[in-house]
Amino acid sequence: MKMVNISTINWLFVCGLSFCLGGIAVLSFMPLSSDCICPLKNPLSRVNAEELTQTKTFTKSAHKMAVLVPFRDRFEELLQFVPHLTQFLRRQGVEHHIFVLNQVDRYRFNRASLINVGFHFTSEVYDYIAMHDVDLLPLNKDLLYEYPSSLGPLHIAGPKLHPKYHYDNFVGGILLVRREHFKQMNGMSNQYWGWGLEDDEFFVRIRDAGLQVTRPQNIKTGINDTFSHIHNRHHRKRDTQKCFNQKEMTRKRDHSTGLNNVNYKILKVHDLLIDGVNVTILNILLDCDANKTPWCDCSGTAAAASVVQT
Repeated sequence: MKMVNISTINWLFVCGLSFCLGGIAVLSFMPLSSDCICPLKNPLSRVNAEELTQTKTFTKSAHKMAVLVPFRDRFEELLQFVPHLTQFLRRQGVEHHIFVLNQVDRYRFNRASLINVGFHFTSEVYDYIAMHDVDLLPLNKDLLYEYPSSLGPLHIAGPKLHPKYHYDNFVGGILLVRREHFKQMNGMSNQYWGWGLEDDEFFVRIRDAGLQVTRPQNIKTGINDTFSHIHNRHHRKRDTQKCFNQKEMTRKRDHSTGLNNVNYKILKVHDLLIDGVNVTILNILLDCDANKTPWCDCSGTAAAASVVQT
């Protein structure tokens, strides 16, 4: 593992497979990209290591939470997310660690499969997970990342609180799930390549397992001031393309894929310090059976390669 402290970065850019400090490539965990990320100016909720130490209120907890962050090419958001969430959770005394699930293959982004991989990696140590978007920062201190009840998952970013999504069955953004419940539901579907709908399918899994979603109570803030949504839709457009028979297939409950058959390799594990906070980066190579889900690559290249191999 490689340890890099980036708390004193004067300038930063990400190009290709490495990011550079003072012109020297020191870490390779980012997927290839045509983007270069310029230095951040006044990053939201940035705190240094001393401030984090001062806010640390850990007591010995009976539970440990793995924060699973599906990720690809969102490094500037990660720089804001890690210190903000760490400070937020330390004030609550939540014992946790952040795992960045970095998809490095060339298929379309698959949030659900990455979460399945992250669960496999962490479940022996952590007894609940937070499925957490990197661009959603909690602001209200009454949002408690506590161990979910026996009823089922705890949805922190409820439809009356999330800045963008307000339908009743919404369970995206930030969802806390007990280890035994995630296993009971066979995790998430692996069929969702591209953006959207994987959390809606997961809601059906929750219901089919006889569980129910609970949400924070007595929150006085609303959709405009409970979270900061730092996603830049102009800089990073959602991959909403639908190709082959994707639209038809992803509207159905998936009974065939999940935690038990996610196909992946973890190429490397990195330790990274961001403003004094240690996070773990998993470089994850997902595999796609293009005969079953050809929409993992709308160009058709993956499907053609799969036919040749068979």
